[in-house]
Amino acid sequence: MRTVLHDIEIKNLIRQADEAKYRAYVPYSHFRVGACLKSASGAYYLGANIENMSYGVTNCAERTALFRAVFEGERRFEALAVISDSPNYTLPCGACRQALSEFCDADMPVICANRSGGYEVFAFSELLPHAFSPRDMEID
Repeated sequence: MRTVLHDIEIKNLIRQADEAKYRAYVPYSHFRVGACLKSASGAYYLGANIENMSYGVTNCAERTALFRAVFEGERRFEALAVISDSPNYTLPCGACRQALSEFCDADMPVICANRSGGYEVFAFSELLPHAFSPRDMEID
């Protein structure tokens, strides 16, 4: 069953992600990304991408938000919004999708927005249909 978000909540998530984008540290790519992750407790966790001259240790906005939330004790999430300065919808990269799969249900809405405020909503399972998840670690 796909979780349904009201338009007001979608716009709130996008607005917060857009505000987070301005905290990005992107001296190399100049590609700012912001994310807003809503926990099941109702709290919002923001993240922005943080680059390093060695791109392999760069952290994406989605994982910044996720790691902040998990550090604060959150383990379940209701929605994620991602936005950048691109005219295209901004979707989480593969590494972020895998990190999110540890904590996000298959039907969790992922709002992928563009710089104009346009967006598309995906169920998390549409972005990572065959995720390696905690259930794959069961050995009994």
